[in-house]
Amino acid sequence: MKHKLRKPIIISLGGSLIFPEEIDLDFLNNFKNLLVSQIKKGNRFILITGGGKICRKYQGALQISSSVNHQDLDWMGIYVTKTNANFIRLLFKDYSHKKIVDNPEEKYNFREKILLAGGWKPGCSTDKDAVLIAKTYEAETVINLSNIDYLYNKDPKKHSDAKKILKSSWDELLKITGSKWKPGANFPFDPSAAKLAKELGLKVIIANGKNLKNLSNILDGKTFEGTVVG
Repeated sequence: MKHKLRKPIIISLGGSLIFPEEIDLDFLNNFKNLLVSQIKKGNRFILITGGGKICRKYQGALQISSSVNHQDLDWMGIYVTKTNANFIRLLFKDYSHKKIVDNPEEKYNFREKILLAGGWKPGCSTDKDAVLIAKTYEAETVINLSNIDYLYNKDPKKHSDAKKILKSSWDELLKITGSKWKPGANFPFDPSAAKLAKELGLKVIIANGKNLKNLSNILDGKTFEGTVVG
């Protein structure tokens, strides 16, 4: 599959790639090298960082130890994504804008090659923030990187007969995920983000971020492994 990208390139970087069990420096340094090579080709990036397992650990601990509600849990997740965003910003210090995006609906006239964002408001994940940023910067595509190779019709970790999906409509995706957001949920793509992406006519590429050769193919407009939604 191929897909032509429009600049700036919007990448939603899943927390599972940043902090699977501990900070994955090997992956992050290789990811940095890839993006720097793309920067030298003239590309610019907006990276939105997720929370991942560490976020769910915080949320799980709060649910056991405190009388928290969904909004409290969402705010905890937002703080974690902003910490991850600051970490990635400093990792790319020579190339990144010094401020983290606080509002994805506000356009930053950044001159640097990379702009970082984390979560914004309760009620959704950073998937929706990535969609809002794509709207703000008039991008046509979001690259959603996590630890899965494709969108599947059901969870492949639980069902051996799960089938990968190469191309999907937003309605088909919502049938798989359901339509409601849950704090800490491990969706292939946030339902609230999917609804907005459908309204905008946005395309999202779902791919495994660990496969950096594949990511390089996506960025270079070559054939790649993954799912295109929209």
